[in-house]
Amino acid sequence: MTERRAILSGSTFEEEIGYARAVVDGDRVHVSGTTGFDYATMTISDDVVEQAEQCLRNIGSALAEAGCSFADVVRVRYLLPDREDFEPCWPVLRRHFGEVRPAATMLVCGLSDPRMRIEIEVDARRPRTRDAASPA
Repeated sequence: MTERRAILSGSTFEEEIGYARAVVDGDRVHVSGTTGFDYATMTISDDVVEQAEQCLRNIGSALAEAGCSFADVVRVRYLLPDREDFEPCWPVLRRHFGEVRPAATMLVCGLSDPRMRIEIEVDARRPRTRDAASPA
């Protein structure tokens, strides 16, 4: 039977809307669209680069709880209301994904709160353990 488990971050949005920060489904990890809110304080910076940094901290926590890291990310989606905000975030994004080179898409779209300037969603594959990778 394939393992399926939800990972919660403590964001009030998860409870209010009814979703999980991430879902582990076997060796796959699906991280929901994640914004720049600091979930401990439910505050968000006005600066898009700081929001991108916080998005990635939030995503990194979910990946770690799922048993993987940014090195395991295979797909990333960037959602921004303003296309001009994307390029200032590139150094932050490159720091996390530059060596990994996941498939990526950037979309310009509205987000659910006007304070949100970037949302990031990732899919990853959990690494196999040596025992699991060995033939039986």
